[in-house]
Amino acid sequence: MKRTLITLAMTLSVAAPAMADLALATSKNCMACHAVDKKMVGPSYKDVAAKYAGQKDAVDKLATKIIKGSSGVWGPVPMPANAQVAEADAKKLAAWVMTQK
Repeated sequence: MKRTLITLAMTLSVAAPAMADLALATSKNCMACHAVDKKMVGPSYKDVAAKYAGQKDAVDKLATKIIKGSSGVWGPVPMPANAQVAEADAKKLAAWVMTQK
């Protein structure tokens, strides 16, 4: 029983940060157009992470796109501006997106 509880606690401690950022993406309505692993209205987060991999300014660039919107990068459907998202939250979301593999 003790071993099971320790394993469960370790699993939750590893999964918690990822779930917290998924929760933030859900609360900011990002998941209405995006999914982690499949294209919806917008690209999957895995595709976004792959496109911006290796770019040192990727988090800042994506945070700006989250707040100000974007067009033409992934096709004809524009990403609307999300001015209600605070800069700190946008950076947290962008950093989380960049961890998707």
